[in-house]
Amino acid sequence: MSPPGPRPPPRHRGPRLTRGGGAAQARCGPGGGGRGMSAEPEPPRSAAAPSGPGPPPPPPLGAMEPPPAAGPGPGPGLFGWLRGRCLGRSAAVDPARDSFRAMTALYGSIQPADSVYLSTRTHGAVFNLEYSPDGSVLTVACEQTEVLLFDPISSKHIKTLSEAHEDCVNNIRFLDNRLFATCSDDTTIALWDLRKLNTKVCTLHGHTSWVKNIEYDTNTRLLVTSGFDGNVIIWDTNRCTEDGCPHKKFFHTRFLMRMRLTPDCSKMLISTSSGYLLILHDLDLNKSLEVGSYPILRARRTTSSSEMTSSSSSAPRTVGSPCHQNDSGLLSEKQMSRSSQREGGSPRNSLEVLTPEVPGERDRGNCITSLQLHPKGWATLLRCSSNTDDQEWTCVYEFQEGAPVRPVSPRCSLRLTHCIEEANVGRGYIKELCFSPDGRMISSPHGFGIRLLGFDAYCSELVDCLPKEAGPLKEIRSLYSHNDVVLTTKFSPTHCQIASGCLSGRVSLYQPKF
Repeated sequence: MSPPGPRPPPRHRGPRLTRGGGAAQARCGPGGGGRGMSAEPEPPRSAAAPSGPGPPPPPPLGAMEPPPAAGPGPGPGLFGWLRGRCLGRSAAVDPARDSFRAMTALYGSIQPADSVYLSTRTHGAVFNLEYSPDGSVLTVACEQTEVLLFDPISSKHIKTLSEAHEDCVNNIRFLDNRLFATCSDDTTIALWDLRKLNTKVCTLHGHTSWVKNIEYDTNTRLLVTSGFDGNVIIWDTNRCTEDGCPHKKFFHTRFLMRMRLTPDCSKMLISTSSGYLLILHDLDLNKSLEVGSYPILRARRTTSSSEMTSSSSSAPRTVGSPCHQNDSGLLSEKQMSRSSQREGGSPRNSLEVLTPEVPGERDRGNCITSLQLHPKGWATLLRCSSNTDDQEWTCVYEFQEGAPVRPVSPRCSLRLTHCIEEANVGRGYIKELCFSPDGRMISSPHGFGIRLLGFDAYCSELVDCLPKEAGPLKEIRSLYSHNDVVLTTKFSPTHCQIASGCLSGRVSLYQPKF
């Protein structure tokens, strides 16, 4: 009696991936595997199907059948399908990724909806805009000491905080749906409550020069501010009183322009007017950084190539670097060799010093005037201007996590992926740009209006269209409704709406027109 043959493989009764372009087709992003596949439920194989009306029984859980292999490579074969699942680009993993087509159509039809003219006699220029997290309030930071609040849906004025500060209001940051903070050139930070706007919650003193931006760690409820005094200060809002909050100086660097926290608060990025970008990895805000108390990972120039090789710029910076130096002004070889080894993760609050590559500025210095982070923490967005103020660029740099670091062939944690030249108007003023809430688009001040930019013409996610070499950002739409230079723009976190503010005090709102 011969032994029984091998049993046939089990057949799953769950959804089956088939090829073709039916009505139920679920397309993935342009960079992932499994392109052009649709999920169709397989009919039940049992002959004893239940009779009579009623909903069919739910299909049993089971694994997806990958499509048949179509040859090597990351194409639409077995390996491409597996790669798409690992990267989260498969329709079975995230079917919502197809929504970018609808978002492209919405923002492609966007038009100026309303303009609110603020008299420059009392308010001055608009320096910053900020929506509340629930999108119900739009706050406006004005040149002449005032903060204005609007209903972004009806465009109606809600409240004017007269003499909110004693000098220009530079930045506004919401801590939650009711509390927000403002900072000013009067060196102070003020906390406000939307439920009681007649008085401040408290005023924070600690900076010695203009305070330029505010960040907030929602996990620890620590407020982080930076100013032109070069200081980054931590404020403990858990112990806030009418007299202020306990605070400590966290970091100091020369020529500080902007400071941002990544969405998960694991990194702090600091831009400088001398063209340096500082990154504090594995951030611990509870530990103050004194001179020489933190390891320096690298000090080198980023490049647009995916294969970064060592060059003269990978040598340690000397006196010209914005970071703290030891007494000799140079990093010792022992320090550099120790700091270059990043296997197993970098130590807490380790510092990385980069000189981001800016197109056309290789032989000239540049100033990083604006700094923003991708909502998912994938990239950073910079607005750079030349030292002579004759060129401006918007650049996107991808974070390269887990990049191998070797002394022979160093690789920085940032890589230039996209860039575009901006209109060179309004010299001397900082233009604040921003990502959309889903990170697919960028709104950038452009002359007397704004430009909506995408990583490609279809508003794909960054991970779906990463180029091997740096490429241009694609213009989705241009909107011009101001009579002066636009200084700031902001996406609504909850509605398909954009706000912009200009030098003459006008605030414009944009939304789709059907």
